[in-house]
Amino acid sequence: MNRPYNFSAGPAAIPEEVLQQAAAEMLDWNGSGMGVMEMSHRGKEFLSIYERAEADLRTLLAVPPEFRILFMQGGGLAENAIVPMNLSRAGVVDFVVTGSWSQKSQKEARKYASEVHIAASAEDSGFTTLPDPAGWSLSRGASYLHLCSNETIHGIEFHTLPDLRALGSDAPLVIDFSSHVASRPVDWSRVGLAFGGAQKNLGPAGLTLVIVREDLLGHALPICPSAFDYRVVAENQSMFNTPPTWGIYIAGLTFQWILRQREGTLTGVAALEARNRAKAELLYRTIDESQLYYNKVATDCRSRMNIPFFLRDERRNDAFLAGARERGLLQLKGHKSVGGMRASLYNAMPMAGVEALVAYMREFETQHA
Repeated sequence: MNRPYNFSAGPAAIPEEVLQQAAAEMLDWNGSGMGVMEMSHRGKEFLSIYERAEADLRTLLAVPPEFRILFMQGGGLAENAIVPMNLSRAGVVDFVVTGSWSQKSQKEARKYASEVHIAASAEDSGFTTLPDPAGWSLSRGASYLHLCSNETIHGIEFHTLPDLRALGSDAPLVIDFSSHVASRPVDWSRVGLAFGGAQKNLGPAGLTLVIVREDLLGHALPICPSAFDYRVVAENQSMFNTPPTWGIYIAGLTFQWILRQREGTLTGVAALEARNRAKAELLYRTIDESQLYYNKVATDCRSRMNIPFFLRDERRNDAFLAGARERGLLQLKGHKSVGGMRASLYNAMPMAGVEALVAYMREFETQHA
């Protein structure tokens, strides 16, 4: 079966090998007589799935032992409330606003933190650049600093996470890595908490990952629901309430797929990072060399995962999208808030998909020059 190439920003493509294995196990997982969706989350069958998924995630992201891995629900959007309910300690919270998602995050945090302070913002640039950390206005004694390390809509990425200690702050760094988790390594020495929805790079919508340093547990505000209290979730091995069992299963298969990846001498996440660099470089080079397409983001902070681009003659947009669909290039329409086009190059997108998109873009430009 020749499947189309799905450039959706999320829910996004899942590796074909993962889908094939899940299909084969749909009615009977490992001879248990049950599909995963039918299992008790406390039964030995599902517990073995959960334990392997947690162990594999710790391995592939090199998560240090002082961090707890939580499998939760609510998506990245709900974490915009859950994080301040756990970490704000009713004090000031710093935000770096670099696009639509961090804008939403700071607005939601205002419902729970006693004060939200914008330490830096890229709004004046139309979210096409990142503010230099050297110029950030950091609060003394902030509960944490929040940033979205990859902005899915505007196509901006922190390729290097800031070192808050070097900036004179002892606040933990909280990152929303929903749209680039497992696409590159994480420098855990600079992170206190990372969260992300699974539906970009790791599996289906419904599963949320939270990786949190142990010293940040146990500080939830009284209003925090027990099911969202990181300490309670950690103490119950993500089983305080019924977890998203199917999502954990698919994510676990995806973790195994990532661990099998090879690119030259590189393996796992390092292999995917090299592959993702090559995919993004090919598409950006095509855009930059074109007379028809353009990208607005400064070259030093362009996202490798989400690449927005625009046609100089927007009257051609519908024709471009129609031609793309005819060639099996799906979900290229940009977010409604910014328009244009967007190609999401998550881990499951093969180089062949990017090459097919580039070939079509060149063909379309030739036809409409």
